[in-house]
Formats: sequence, C-alpha cells, structure tokens
Amino acid sequence: MIQIREIDHLVLRVVSLEHMLRFYCDVLGCAVERRQDAIGLVQLRAGRSLLDLVPVQGKLGQGGGAAPGREGRNLDHFCFRVEPFDEAAIRRQLLAHGVEAGPVESRYGAEGEGPSLYLTDPEGNVVELKGPSAG
Repeated sequence: MIQIREIDHLVLRVVSLEHMLRFYCDVLGCAVERRQDAIGLVQLRAGRSLLDLVPVQGKLGQGGGAAPGREGRNLDHFCFRVEPFDEAAIRRQLLAHGVEAGPVESRYGAEGEGPSLYLTDPEGNVVELKGPSAG
C-alpha cells in the first residue's frame, strides 16, 4: 500500500517569474534551491517541500494551455504548514509586503483541525497557511 506522508512539491505555471519569486521568497520565506533556466523551471524550498515555478513562456510552461488567471487557473489552492502559527507575526510579515489575508478560521488539514488563513499570490493563486492541530 502506498502511504503518503506530506506534500513533496507543487508546480505553478506563472506569468511573471520575478513577481512570484519576490512573493514566495520575500513574503513567505521560501528560498531558491535550484534553477534550470534552459527549460524554464525554478524550484523553491518551502520547509520540507518544494514549490516549482514554471514560466508560461518557457519550454515546460508552453505545454500547459492558458496562462494562470480567471480563465486559466491550474489550482484551487495549496496549503503550507506553518510552525509556529503566530497570527500577529504572520499578519505583520504579510502587511509589510502589502499582502492582505483573510480571517483565521479552524479548518481540517493533514494533522487535523487547526487554525489557518488564506491569502492570494500576485497571480491569483490561493495560498493557505495552516497551524498545528488543536487536539
């Protein structure tokens, strides 16, 4: 039987690689782990997972259809597990970069019910930041 432990990586097709790099690195604290510019791939370290950014005009991105946006979204949302989940500190970090987030609500995730909030990246992808299970 296959047992899934956590998200390994997600791939986002992006219109503006530089805007997305600033958002995920400067705002959310990811780091560039590897670049393969010849094929159009930048891999970001997001905790124990990776987030791959693939420009729509690059070799990999050209095969994916419409660019991200209202008519060409490739993903509903994805969730990063955040530790510690300090709402005030998270909001300060986001606001320092001009990013607004929704209310903290209790939602079910991989570890059970716990606090989370949603925000949107520069290209309209919804990102959930999730804290630990309440129980």
